[in-house]
Amino acid sequence: MLRLCIVFVCLLHGVKTAPGETCPGFTVLGFGSALTGTDLKVKLLLYTRQNPNCAEELDSAASKYLDVTKKTTFIIHGYRFTGSAPVWISDLVHLLLSVEDMNIILVDWNRGATTLNYSNASRNCKKVAEILKKLIDEMLVDGASLDSLHMIGVSLGAHISGFVGQMFGGRLGRITGLGYREALGHLDFYPNGGINQPGCPLTIFSGLQYFKCHHQRSVFLFMASLKQSCNITAYPCDSYRNYRNGKCTNCETFWPMPCPILGYYAHRWKSSLKQQSHPVTSMFFDTADKEPFCIYHYFVDIITWNKDTRRGTFSVVLADDTGKKAESKVNPEAAAFQQYNQITLLIGFDQDLENVERISLTFSTGSVIGPKFKLRILQMRFRSLTNPERPQLCRYDLVLMENTKKTFKPIPC
Repeated sequence: MLRLCIVFVCLLHGVKTAPGETCPGFTVLGFGSALTGTDLKVKLLLYTRQNPNCAEELDSAASKYLDVTKKTTFIIHGYRFTGSAPVWISDLVHLLLSVEDMNIILVDWNRGATTLNYSNASRNCKKVAEILKKLIDEMLVDGASLDSLHMIGVSLGAHISGFVGQMFGGRLGRITGLGYREALGHLDFYPNGGINQPGCPLTIFSGLQYFKCHHQRSVFLFMASLKQSCNITAYPCDSYRNYRNGKCTNCETFWPMPCPILGYYAHRWKSSLKQQSHPVTSMFFDTADKEPFCIYHYFVDIITWNKDTRRGTFSVVLADDTGKKAESKVNPEAAAFQQYNQITLLIGFDQDLENVERISLTFSTGSVIGPKFKLRILQMRFRSLTNPERPQLCRYDLVLMENTKKTFKPIPC
């Protein structure tokens, strides 16, 4: 189960290896190994702030660098179709060390995860978990606590983490599992609904990236949270569709505090989660197509005065006095605009503009033939969901011609 677990610090000096000494590294295999299959062999590679660039291979808890009085984070990769090393491992290790003085144990089970037969790799998961339990038992004898352990598992690595948690009766400090659709934890995050991720290839002609990009995005979202260039807020909701329609944009039902943020810092809601009668909560949010992935949301309230119902969508561009622009990247489904009825849209932008000087709107019904329609707006109001303390912006008496951009200067409401 997910027991939710950050502050930015600089890395300390690394340890130089003696002349002729080699650093233990992640097992790198090739596609040939996947064809023949691999027998399970686990390497445990320890990194700390004393040896951030040269791992110490652990055979037991006896170690030069392992300090059981500190937090220990296990990183566990998943199924390896080609046998290559995960591209994100080194970055994740260094990011974790940058935010906290901890032990990081990279669990290398590439021999056992590399195979064309996914079932064979899956069957090895419990065996890996048993090896980790043995190490943790030794650490506990030496003075470690279960509450100081954090398992980060990717794909099948999340399954391994779950097995370890089960072996200790659910008493591990935290498990972060990446890449599973069903709700299993205290908090389950679903970026963009948990299916297709923006920026990933749309067709099989993109090669291997087409198969792994969506699944791998969870890792990069987690790493982005460690950099803290922006925070991604997630919202509890019963479905992604209801979230996108603006029906789930507060957390007061669940917590007496703001909504959780994605990633490493989600542990700040840990104490509140323990008090919930319904501990499993699905969290939804949208992301941009590239790092740092943040989307900045506005509620847009619209009242129209067309006699006939108009159904369509908006694309919106915000601009400040320096010429910087923010384009709408997350638009709601087509809405039905009826006379004097207020419609509220949740629209996401790729940048955060503190002072919006101009707004450009384009209305579309999606029709490519036939006459162009007009949308007559009686009142339009922009309310920042990301920064609700900012002044609301309004515009009155506006006529939009379909598929034609209209730019105006908003006024305070």
